Amino acid sequence: MRKFLKLVTSRLVTVSLLIFLQFVIIAFALFVLPGRYFAIYYAATTVVGFIFCIRIITRRGNPGYKIGWIILVLLLPPFGVAVYLIFHGNTVSEKMKRKMASINTAMARAIALDDGREPVEFDSSVAERQSDYLSNIAGNPPYKGSRSTYFPTGESMYGTFLDTLRSAEKYIFLEYFILAPGKMWDDVHAILLEKAKAGVDVRLIYDDFGSINYLPWRFAKELNAEGIKCRVFNRYVPLIYPRLNNRDHRKICSVDGKTVFTGGFNIADEYINEIVRFGYWKDNAVLVEGRAAWSFTVMFLSMWSFFEPDETGEDGYLKYKPDEFPEFDDTECGIIQPYQDNPADEIAVGEAVYLNLIYSAKKYVWITTPYLIIDYQIEQALCHAAGSGVDVRIVTPAIPDKPMVFESTKAHYDRLIRAGVKLYEYTPGFMHAKTFVCDDEFATVGSVNLDYRSLYLHFECGLWMYKSSAVADVKRDFESVFSESKEMTAEDCRVGVFRRIFRSLIELIAPMI
Repeated sequence: MRKFLKLVTSRLVTVSLLIFLQFVIIAFALFVLPGRYFAIYYAATTVVGFIFCIRIITRRGNPGYKIGWIILVLLLPPFGVAVYLIFHGNTVSEKMKRKMASINTAMARAIALDDGREPVEFDSSVAERQSDYLSNIAGNPPYKGSRSTYFPTGESMYGTFLDTLRSAEKYIFLEYFILAPGKMWDDVHAILLEKAKAGVDVRLIYDDFGSINYLPWRFAKELNAEGIKCRVFNRYVPLIYPRLNNRDHRKICSVDGKTVFTGGFNIADEYINEIVRFGYWKDNAVLVEGRAAWSFTVMFLSMWSFFEPDETGEDGYLKYKPDEFPEFDDTECGIIQPYQDNPADEIAVGEAVYLNLIYSAKKYVWITTPYLIIDYQIEQALCHAAGSGVDVRIVTPAIPDKPMVFESTKAHYDRLIRAGVKLYEYTPGFMHAKTFVCDDEFATVGSVNLDYRSLYLHFECGLWMYKSSAVADVKRDFESVFSESKEMTAEDCRVGVFRRIFRSLIELIAPMI
């Protein structure tokens, strides 16, 4: 009963109810008020709906996303048009696009001004093309002599994570989607307080929607009062507001610009399995040491300049650049390349990284993802790779965190299995890692889920690795995961007619959920 009362009185429920009330008012105005002129009204709104369908079709964007909107507009012409006008596309305003474009330009220039970075030569044209794409589109160059260390679980990473925070001398920059009270935050918070009192520049960005169930409205203000500079991305407000679609889903911890953690984990106890949520929580992380860490640091500063435009900028970034970076053995390090994605440029960098790995695979491509809500392009890439003899394996959770999304994930199983893709469900619990490994040469670890929101609507980041020793560690982790997972068969995909209909309907609106 206490949990129920806490839920119904939470800010998420309160704000959501106020937003829902606004939709009720819109629906009342559209459906009830026309009265005796309903025939004229309905004919007019049907014409308007048809016009909007043409507009949706001709706009740039993912075809699957368009289909969902077209169905909504055609079924409910007046209401569907109203909802489309509020939440169409990726909903990034022109002002935000210009601001992010300016920030990205300054970020790319700041990275380019790193005159100590050595030119990188590739022994593979495939690897070089993938790297060139990230350099040209995302603005993040490749690095050699920077070390990447893979952690297969949150708890295996945790001790090193805390020790790294304790080692900070100049600054600690944290950017996370979810921040929740508990042991992990208590440990991190104590270190941040100690470092802030010692004069270390401590900054934290968290996403309001991701953390809304856990943090009070005044949380950021309380941290600022403690000397921890805190900013909240995209406040969840009680208004019908299209920008609510865009979230900061990145995971970055930079210490002194020399050491960075990224991956799938957030600052919450389930990520280190201090609490049980949906069984065992399988996640991962990668530690980046050396000059490549600076690229992630500039990513954080670019987001910080979104809140404080006068504090950073092209020249401002460089004052945070370390005078020296640790150097490591090139044969162990291989080549690593940070990358970032944002909805403001309408370029799906995360999807391109994944598609490049799928299409370049010669022997195998293995994937873990919490959600498998993919469009036709990615589904066909997976099927074509499997059809050409590539060992394509995908691991999803056996215990879902969102039942409706889980049904959408399962809707893809049958087609993929029949095409030769091997589907596994991680039986111990929830698979949250977002990881690819390919041909013993390539791997990527980051925050990008295989779903529409991550690929098109969120701010994301990751690390691309080529011939790094960490690639072998990623592969070993996959082999361990397979041994704990159940391989799905065509028989497992057989469900009743009503469930098939339900999954088909969910698939239609999957890009919108």
